[in-house]
Amino acid sequence: MMQQDTIFALSSGGLPSGVAVIRISGPATGAVLETICGQIPPARQATLLSIRNRNGERLDRGLVLFFPGPASFTGEDSAELQVHGGRATVKAILDALSDLPLLRAAEAGEFSRRAFLLGKMDLVAVEGLADLIAAETEMQRRLAAEHASGGLSRLYETWARRLTHARAMIEAELDFSDEDDVPGSVATTIWHDMTELRQEIINHLSGADLGEIVRDGLKVVIAGPPNAGKSSLLNHLARRDVAIVTDIPGTTRDVLHVDLDLGGFAVRLYDTAGLRDTEDLIEQEGIRRARRSLADAHLVLLLSDCPAVTDWQDLIGDYTGALLRIGTKSDRSDRDWRKSSADVVISTRTGDGIATLLQRIQDHLPDLSMALALALPTRRRHIESLQLVVAEISRALESDALELDIRAEHLRSAGQALGRITGRVDVENLLDVIFSEFCIGK
Repeated sequence: MMQQDTIFALSSGGLPSGVAVIRISGPATGAVLETICGQIPPARQATLLSIRNRNGERLDRGLVLFFPGPASFTGEDSAELQVHGGRATVKAILDALSDLPLLRAAEAGEFSRRAFLLGKMDLVAVEGLADLIAAETEMQRRLAAEHASGGLSRLYETWARRLTHARAMIEAELDFSDEDDVPGSVATTIWHDMTELRQEIINHLSGADLGEIVRDGLKVVIAGPPNAGKSSLLNHLARRDVAIVTDIPGTTRDVLHVDLDLGGFAVRLYDTAGLRDTEDLIEQEGIRRARRSLADAHLVLLLSDCPAVTDWQDLIGDYTGALLRIGTKSDRSDRDWRKSSADVVISTRTGDGIATLLQRIQDHLPDLSMALALALPTRRRHIESLQLVVAEISRALESDALELDIRAEHLRSAGQALGRITGRVDVENLLDVIFSEFCIGK
C-alpha cells in the first residue's frame, strides 16, 4: 500500500540543539531532495550538501541521507536532513519544505503508521517503539526493546502457526478421511497440542502483572495517621520538597507522587492524606482518595511515629495486600523502637534506615532473570485478546459432543483474536488510538 503524498517533520525533539534531524517519507522524496539539495545522494551514504529553498537561497549545510524503499523505516523512499539545531534554521527549512507541492507536515505517529501499513512492523513492535521512546528506566528500556525488535511478536506468530496447523489437520480429516496419507486421529495429536498451547498462554498471562510493573512502575503508597512522617519520607526520597510538611495534622489533602529509579525499575511513590476521622470536608475527600490509592497499590508503606503501636492493621483498615510497617522519627529521644513490631525504623532527618527501606521495597520488584522474562504482555488490549484465545481454545477442547467443523471454528476464532494483537486481522479501529501515542516525527 503506497501513500499518495509525501510527509515531513522534525524528528529529533526540542530546540535549540546541536543537531536537528528532519525526516521525509513518500514517493516524492527523491524530487524533494533534487529541489532543495540539487541532487539525490547515494543510497544510505551521509553526504554533506547545501539545503536551499525554492528561490535558491541557502538555508544551511548539513548531512543528507537517502533511503530508497522498501529498505527504509517506513518502507517508502525516505530521507533525513541532519542540520544545525537552531530554531530559526529549522523553521526556515520546515517552511521551505511546506512550500513544495505534494509535501505536507506529518501527523503524530504517521511515519510509524506507514511502516505498519507497508508491513515493516506489526502492532506489537509499533507499541514497543512507543514505549522505547518513553522509557525512563533500564528495565522499561529492555522490555520495550524486546517488543520493538519483534521478540514478543515471534512468540505470538508461533502460537498462530500451531492454531493454523490444527485447523488444517481437522480439515484434512473432514475432507479426506478415506485417504491413507491423512493422520487418523485428530484427538491424539491436535487436541493434545491445543491443551499444551492453552496452558502456555495461561502461563504467559500470569506475567501480565509483572509486565504492568515494569512498564508503568511499582505503585507504592505511603499511608498512616496524620503527622506520622509520610510527606517527610516522600520529600526525602524525592530529594526535593514535593509535599508540604508541618506539625498541623491533615496538611496533605490530595494524593501526591514522585517517580524513582530503583534497581533499574520505575517505582511510583504516592503520599496520601492521613487516615483518621475528620469533619473537614476537604480532608475527607483526601482520605477517600487515599483509600482508593490503597486499592491500586502493589505495596503499602504503613507509617507510625508511635513505638507502642501493636495493632498496625487498625491503622489501615481492610487493606490486605503487601505491607511494610515503618517506624518513623527514630532520631527523637522520646521514640524507642527497640521492642517494636516495625519492619523498618527510619529517620528522614538523619537518613537512618532509609537504605534498608529501599532494599525492602526492591525485594518486591519482579525477578526477570530468566531468558524469556521480557516476553511479557504489557497492554490491556493484549491481555483481553489472549484471554479470548484461551476461552476459544477451551470451547474447542471441551466440546467433545460437537462436530469437528464447529470445534475448528472455535480454533479459527482463537486465531483471529491472536492476530488482532499483532495487527494481522481486524484492527482498523485500533490504529488511531495506538499511533496517537507517538510524537510528531516518529
